[in-house]
Amino acid sequence: MERLTIGKLAKQASVNRETVRYYERRRLLQRPSRSIAGYRVFSDEAVQRLRFIRHAQSLGFSLEEIRELLALRVRSIDACDRVRERTQTKISDIERKIDALQRIKRSLSELVTTCSRRQKTEECPILDCLEDN
Repeated sequence: MERLTIGKLAKQASVNRETVRYYERRRLLQRPSRSIAGYRVFSDEAVQRLRFIRHAQSLGFSLEEIRELLALRVRSIDACDRVRERTQTKISDIERKIDALQRIKRSLSELVTTCSRRQKTEECPILDCLEDN
């Protein structure tokens, strides 16, 4: 098992040192042991864990959700079912966000259309709308 300094760990996981420290503070990474010289040393498992965290983040999971997923990485009979449930919940959340963003896009598109039809002497309809709401 390889022992890594924070710099080597960060490089292998393609993150910066502050990210490693942040995940430590958030208790997503275990506290590393210390070398005789007092340097913090991480196991190669920490690289895999960091990559897992980053990949889960890229899929839209929050750090709290990732913490739950990491806890489920321990093999158990129902772990896969529980992970699937959490993933289905995440998909539902994403669908709600997409719907909300589509409504926002339609509203903004209507404002742009209104703006393009305005007379040069009129006030800006986008600013008027923002002030009214």
